[in-house]
Amino acid sequence: MRLPSRAVMLIAVAALPLALTACSTGSTGSTTDSGTGTSTQPAKAKDPDSGLLTGARLKKALAPASAFPAGLALESDGSADSGGQFLSPADRKAGKPDCTRLETTSWIQVSGYKGGVSFAQNGYANKTAEVDQEIDAFQGATAAAVMKALRTVADECATYTDTDAHAKVKLTGTATAGLGDEAYMMTLTSGYWENGTTLIAARSGSSVVTVLSTAGADNGAASARKVTTTILSALKK
Repeated sequence: MRLPSRAVMLIAVAALPLALTACSTGSTGSTTDSGTGTSTQPAKAKDPDSGLLTGARLKKALAPASAFPAGLALESDGSADSGGQFLSPADRKAGKPDCTRLETTSWIQVSGYKGGVSFAQNGYANKTAEVDQEIDAFQGATAAAVMKALRTVADECATYTDTDAHAKVKLTGTATAGLGDEAYMMTLTSGYWENGTTLIAARSGSSVVTVLSTAGADNGAASARKVTTTILSALKK
């Protein structure tokens, strides 16, 4: 579970006596335009987290229980979010992706990015199936970069060996229309598995929705799409 790491620092500035302030000729942080005689303040740096949803807000956009197949129950130990603060952005890990991360609930990390500056996630499961959902918010154009990285995974992880049965897994991927600003779907299958797995990544602005599903005879495709659609609708509100 990731926890917020950003500390808030408050700096107290002592006020100068009024008489001293009136006579002071030192810099006050502003400049005077010699042509107009007017005082101008220096431009403030833009907050890179401006406009992004906190983890507490993203949590409210997660799909409710009604969006999941019947018979699945919420897994309390799989629920987490970054709360009301933003995390420090992490650099992308370069190199060949760890394909086994495709089997984990937070499979967005196969892109090389650990996650967004805010996030929320949970999952529903029973003894035979599971559906997991996560939303990550990213600064600037990072969300689009995450999607680009995920699209390369289908080629780099076309076949790999899973961690449980040490079985050969086949991965296929395709762009998916009608989900957010852009979306990509991957299907994992193996002759040693009872059912395959569907992974959907969809971007909505600066947020990336990732869903994993093994529920259903269609390798989890229908349930994964339903949960993704539900989240995207909530993010638009």
